Amino acid sequence: MGKSIIYALSCTVMLLACKEAKKEGASVANSEASSVLHQSDEQNTPRETQVKIIPIEHASAVLEWKNITVYIDPVGGAEAFGGQKDPDLILITDIHGDHLSLETLEALNTKKAKLMMPQAVADRMPKEFTPQIDVLDNGDTKERFGIRVEAVPMYNLREEAKQFHEKGRGNGYVLDMGGERIYFSGDTEDIPEMRSLENIDKAFVCMNLPYTMTPESAADAVLAFQPKQVYPYHYRGKPDVSDVAKFKELVNAGNPDIEVVQLDWYPKEDY
Repeated sequence: MGKSIIYALSCTVMLLACKEAKKEGASVANSEASSVLHQSDEQNTPRETQVKIIPIEHASAVLEWKNITVYIDPVGGAEAFGGQKDPDLILITDIHGDHLSLETLEALNTKKAKLMMPQAVADRMPKEFTPQIDVLDNGDTKERFGIRVEAVPMYNLREEAKQFHEKGRGNGYVLDMGGERIYFSGDTEDIPEMRSLENIDKAFVCMNLPYTMTPESAADAVLAFQPKQVYPYHYRGKPDVSDVAKFKELVNAGNPDIEVVQLDWYPKEDY
């Protein structure tokens, strides 16, 4: 009788232990599943540093990063930027009308904005903008709103085009936004300073004659500094429109790992 009781008690203890082990196993499994789900959610969440690119027209663009809005060469009047957030930072590359529009700057709400520009542009700005202006010469850097901006040269090499953009007057820009390096060429040819750029994630490269360069020259320069992505922009010339399809073909033939991204830079025209 005593042995039976002891046996029964032993079975009961073992059964309870098994149930507890199953509960612990289920708890661990649920915890692991929760961890996997959490990791999956993190993978699907956009990076905090992701930059949103909004083409406006020709050389004008808007960048959004975190809660900061950057305007590049705003031209076209306030209506061209309808629906866009007010700028925190404005970058202007050159004095020409497709890059500098005083009418547009005066029409936009720029009260909170800092403006970066070369001296040649600053010399043309109304005095009321003076407190907002940072003048950058080629090679200068300045940080605003957590964005590091480097002014790089932009100029013509061809003898017949040197009168359009002389060296030292205008700026291209490299923006470091959350570790992503973004290059805007401004008006330039395939100059040594562009060919020697390093670690560029996104490159906005012009190609329009007679003012800048051919798609062939642009592609050759891109293959020299090898950005991860290249965006052909500023490609309407006089009278022709540059062959961006040819540009893409040349770039991908030379390096298929470079992604050529085509955005709509001429929404008012059928190109």
